[in-house]
Amino acid sequence: MIIRICLAALLAGTSVTAAAQEPAPFARGDPHKGEKLVTKDCESCHASKFGGDPNAIYLRKDRRVKNASQLLSQVTMCNTQLNAGFFPDDEKDVAAYLNQQYYHFKP
Repeated sequence: MIIRICLAALLAGTSVTAAAQEPAPFARGDPHKGEKLVTKDCESCHASKFGGDPNAIYLRKDRRVKNASQLLSQVTMCNTQLNAGFFPDDEKDVAAYLNQQYYHFKP
C-alpha cells in the first residue's frame, strides 16, 4: 500500500514537471528583442490603423490570429508588406513577444 502511494506521488510529480518543461511556441524566440522590434517598427503602423492605440490590434474581439502558426505567419506578412527587414530570427522574436504579451498560445 505504501509503495502504491509513493509510486502515485512520484508519477504525479513527473507529469507536472514534464508539462512545466514543455517548450512554449517560439521557444527559440527572444521576447525582449521582439518587444524592441515591435516598439521600433510596428507600433506606428498599428496606431495609424487603430485610432492611435497600437495595442488595439491585439486586443480586438475579431482577431485574425487564432494559433501560434498564424501568429508567425502574420508577423512574416507584416515584415514583407512593410519591408521592415526582419530576419527569420527577428520574426520569431516578435512572435515570442506578442505571444507572451497578448496571445498566450500553448505548444
